[in-house]
Amino acid sequence: MAADFSGKVVIVTGAGGNIGQAVARRFAAAGATVVVVGRSEGELSAIAAEINGVVGVADVTDPASVDALVKQVEGSHGKINVLAHTVGGYNAGTPVHESGLDVWDKMMNLNARSVYVSCGRVAKHMVDNKVSGRIIAILAKNAYKGTNNHAAYSASKAAAQRVLESMSAELGKHGITVNGVVPSTIDTPQNRAGSPNADYSKWVKPDEIADAILFLAADESRAINGISLDISGGL
Repeated sequence: MAADFSGKVVIVTGAGGNIGQAVARRFAAAGATVVVVGRSEGELSAIAAEINGVVGVADVTDPASVDALVKQVEGSHGKINVLAHTVGGYNAGTPVHESGLDVWDKMMNLNARSVYVSCGRVAKHMVDNKVSGRIIAILAKNAYKGTNNHAAYSASKAAAQRVLESMSAELGKHGITVNGVVPSTIDTPQNRAGSPNADYSKWVKPDEIADAILFLAADESRAINGISLDISGGL
C-alpha cells in the first residue's frame, strides 16, 4: 500500500536512532511534514537536513517538555496527525533476588513512562483539536513473557503494551487509533556487534519496521485499533 501523507504532520520520537531515522525517511518520502524529536539538536541535525524535517527537542518522559513540543508544533503547523514513538531501550539485569532498583527504574522510565507521557500528551492534543489521529509505538516480544534476567525489561515493555491497549479503548470513540509494533531482533550495527555469529538474514530491518508503522498510520488502516503487530522476520 503506497499511502499518501501529503498535508499530514508526523512526530517521530527517537528520530536520531536507527528505527527513528528509518521511520522519518519513510514518512517524508510519503509527503508528510516530519517533526524529528530527540533530546538535543545535535543528534537530529543530519536526519532533519536529509529529509527537510522540523527539529523538536524534548524529554519524552517529562510531561512539561512534551507539552512544550506539542505547542511548538501547533504554533508552526496547527495540528499533529501522527505520533510514531520509537523511543526505548534494552538493559539486561540479574535475577530479581540479586537486583537493586537501578535497572528497574531505567527500564520503566525509558520504555513505559515515555509511552505514557508522550502518547498521552499527543493524544490530548488530538482530542482537544478533534484530529482523527494515529498513535503507534514500538514494543518488544518480552512484553508477552518474562525471561531469565530480564524482569525489569520485560515488565517495562508489558507496561507499555497495557498503556497502548488502554488508550486504544479510550480514544477509539474520538476517531484516534493506538497500536503497537512488536519486532523480533532488529538488524542494527549495535545488535550485530553484540551477536557477531548470528544469522542476520533473519533479523528485522529498520525499514521493515518503518513500513509497518506507515501501514498503521494510513487513513486506510482506520479500522485497526488496539493491536500489537508482530514483525518477526525469520525468527
